[in-house]
Amino acid sequence: MNPRNIPLLCDFYEYTMANGYFEKDIADRIVYFDMFFRKVPDNGGFAIFAGLEQLVDFVLNLRFSDSDIEFLRSKGVFGEKFLKYLREFRFTGDIYAMPEGTPVFPNEPLVVVKATAAQAQMLETFLLLTINHQSLIATKSSRIVRAAEGRTVLEFGSRRAQGTDAAIMGARAAYIAGCGGTACAVADKWYGIPASGTMAHSWVQMFDSEYEAFKAYCEVYPENATILVDTYDTLRSGIPNAIRVYKEVLAPKGITKFAIRLDSGDLAFLTREARRMLDEAGLQQCRIVVSNALDEFLIKDLLDQGACIDAFGVGDKLITAQSQPNFGGVYKLAAVENGGEIVPKIKISENSEKITNPGFKKVYRIFDGDGMATADLICLHDEEPDFDSPLEIFDEHDPWKRKTLTNYSVRELLVPVIKDGKPVRDMPSLDEIRSYSAKEIGTLWDGVKRFRNPHVYFVDLSQKLWDLKRDMIQERSGNR
Repeated sequence: MNPRNIPLLCDFYEYTMANGYFEKDIADRIVYFDMFFRKVPDNGGFAIFAGLEQLVDFVLNLRFSDSDIEFLRSKGVFGEKFLKYLREFRFTGDIYAMPEGTPVFPNEPLVVVKATAAQAQMLETFLLLTINHQSLIATKSSRIVRAAEGRTVLEFGSRRAQGTDAAIMGARAAYIAGCGGTACAVADKWYGIPASGTMAHSWVQMFDSEYEAFKAYCEVYPENATILVDTYDTLRSGIPNAIRVYKEVLAPKGITKFAIRLDSGDLAFLTREARRMLDEAGLQQCRIVVSNALDEFLIKDLLDQGACIDAFGVGDKLITAQSQPNFGGVYKLAAVENGGEIVPKIKISENSEKITNPGFKKVYRIFDGDGMATADLICLHDEEPDFDSPLEIFDEHDPWKRKTLTNYSVRELLVPVIKDGKPVRDMPSLDEIRSYSAKEIGTLWDGVKRFRNPHVYFVDLSQKLWDLKRDMIQERSGNR
């Protein structure tokens, strides 16, 4: 897929601020912005970082056309110096980010932008809409995939998505998080996400009888037939007709790949009965696929009730993250350069969770002796923590909760992806991102992965960063 260039997909005030920086001769000041989020969707234990590839494509290809510049000139608020700058625009800064697919936690930087004030400001909207959306869908999809306990989950949400990009990028994010495929054909063309589809109720209604509809479908698609059995009466006609067609059309050809799909009714009861009827007919190999307003909680309930299900098709509650359709990521100034010195900046709020962590930072993930993730540590960029000694970790928001680690290993999470406006590493393939994400989720303790009341994963600040934050809060509180 060729990246798109939509420079005006931006909050208008990003441009008024950038223009103002030019007017005040600070447009070239080097600044540091952090993108982070404050709360895991659905009160979960972790989120999945996604959308980095689209952000990098946007940044590297950001250009302003003559019509873009004429539009901005027509608003009557931008100076010619700024408009000339846009005509020649190229991003020349640095971007650091966690690898796409990484399990992430509140208040740690997922993306750090080091650039001139004008450049960094103009990236905010696209960065947030891209990372927020894909991270939200990947996080929801991860919950649904884990609820399925190894059964295939297919993303069926395009028709319920909130726009074109939501459908396509939602399918991409869902695949990263472990969904086995999509109903969205263009997601297959662009990203290689396996697309598949069977039939709608309209196919069954198009024929004079349900039996004729099933027979016609199996004749056209004998190698991968999935029959929708609930158009009229699932147990009295749907499943019996599917069994009849399989034996008449497919079995004589030696075809054993065959499935039925249920899209309504009591799925626990109906799938148990379907399994019984199929097995009694000698069709033990026939798979049962279900759909119909599924989410992680309904999937878990169905399995707890003994439902006989081999695969789930999940639509609107996945593609819209219906239970909490907002990731809540923010983009905040963390530092500026002054004469080559990095000067930390902080935002203070009456709401303590909105107080930012100042400075140019790096993030380490700490693993115990068994390779399980046990905490993340946020440090200032120039720190070299002593990882050869016992490490005391506490949760920033519950500092009385402490743990001391002795046998551990560490990995730095924020890595450079763009330096001086140039890419410094190849983007991994989507399958590589997906495999990496599954591996990293596997390092999380089951308590962190619980859907309800998950264990709180520790995200700690180094002592140096903690002291800096405390001192800046005290200083700013006394000089309002």
